[in-house]
Amino acid sequence: MKVAVVGATGMVGEVMLQVLAERNFPVTELIPVASEKSVGKQIDWKGTNYTVVGLQTAVEMRPDIALFSAGGETSLAWAPKFAEVGTTVIDNSSAWRMDPTKKLIVPEINANLLTKDDKIIPNANCSTIQMVMVLAPLHKKYKIKRVIVSTYQSITGTGVKAVQQLENEYAGVQGEMAYKYQIHRNAIPHCDSFEENGYTKEEMKLVRETQKILDDKTIAVTATAVRVPVVGGHSEAVNVEFERDFNVSEVRDILHHTPGVVVQDNLDTFTYPMALFAQGKDDVFVGRIRRDESQPNSLNMWIVSDNLRKGAATNTIQIAEYLVANGLV
Repeated sequence: MKVAVVGATGMVGEVMLQVLAERNFPVTELIPVASEKSVGKQIDWKGTNYTVVGLQTAVEMRPDIALFSAGGETSLAWAPKFAEVGTTVIDNSSAWRMDPTKKLIVPEINANLLTKDDKIIPNANCSTIQMVMVLAPLHKKYKIKRVIVSTYQSITGTGVKAVQQLENEYAGVQGEMAYKYQIHRNAIPHCDSFEENGYTKEEMKLVRETQKILDDKTIAVTATAVRVPVVGGHSEAVNVEFERDFNVSEVRDILHHTPGVVVQDNLDTFTYPMALFAQGKDDVFVGRIRRDESQPNSLNMWIVSDNLRKGAATNTIQIAEYLVANGLV
């Protein structure tokens, strides 16, 4: 299995390499790929040194799978070139997610839709993935009418530049700014750029991608996305209105038996999900599960996950694992 990691020197790319090793993905030849400024650099993976190559070189090497984490423009330009030589591309950018000819995959929910003909497979947005992992089994049981979500998103979602900004601010050092404002001791209600409707792209990803992954455009979703000075992962306060009523203990039981979801919900021991403890883990954690007493058939939850792992690298590699296990590559 010849595997290219496009964006291998970036924050998500490095986590992809780590997850490939941890999960013993069957790599026979690794091809680390990055921008021209990184070509020729050496990276160590599982005790072996590999030389970073450019995109054209990687295409000519005809990998079986290319894991992309190099931004939307790179994906739009290069994913089709890899696909043309027979490579299956799994793309972590937003470039292909809402393309009606592409399937938006969270493996635990809809990997069964994939076929050999799917040569460009988009990975969903990090904040969407953790939310739909919890919503999907509840939607099957109670049918969701409406979702209200407020996110508290890690700076790692912005990248290395944002992590450096926070570290500089901790140390009282002037440096390059990833955000328009100080992030230390702050919360910025602005993730990604603004659209004409006054929502950010991040907020609209939660709307559009949730409907696509759950295959139900009748689900109403509204979102507010906030950047907070946290490293470990994204947190979300989620309010869900169902068509059918529910029993809270049954909700907990459904989620307890959902692969990839861990229920942390014991008020007696102050047990609930936190970004601090989600960091470095592949699961989605849910807690503070309680009925919304202000209106019928409604539920409040707190959902946390490491955005670099299940929200990006791990989900991407789980898609690759499904393709290999089912003979689709």
